[in-house]
Amino acid sequence: MSLSNPQIRHLRGLAHSLKPVVMIGQHGLRESVLEEISIALDFHELIKIKVSAGDRDERDKIIREIIAETHAKLVQRIGNMAVLFRRNSEKPRIVLP
Repeated sequence: MSLSNPQIRHLRGLAHSLKPVVMIGQHGLRESVLEEISIALDFHELIKIKVSAGDRDERDKIIREIIAETHAKLVQRIGNMAVLFRRNSEKPRIVLP
């Protein structure tokens, strides 16, 4: 499922007030962190992640790996924050335009 521009704008607006659900630090991305991200995506559908590890290239690599493993869509990335969206097919919470 790809997101259209109006859908991305809507999700950005919803994500503005969110606090980071998962924070990735100096130990990097681990299997347990990926499981927590997946659980959070199942429950919330839209989450904010803070990646405080390494330089920009390393943060990009970690975010790409999270997206690949969780099958989420990147809505927005600003600095060390990333907003991810994954539709819960059983119980959708967010109505997209």
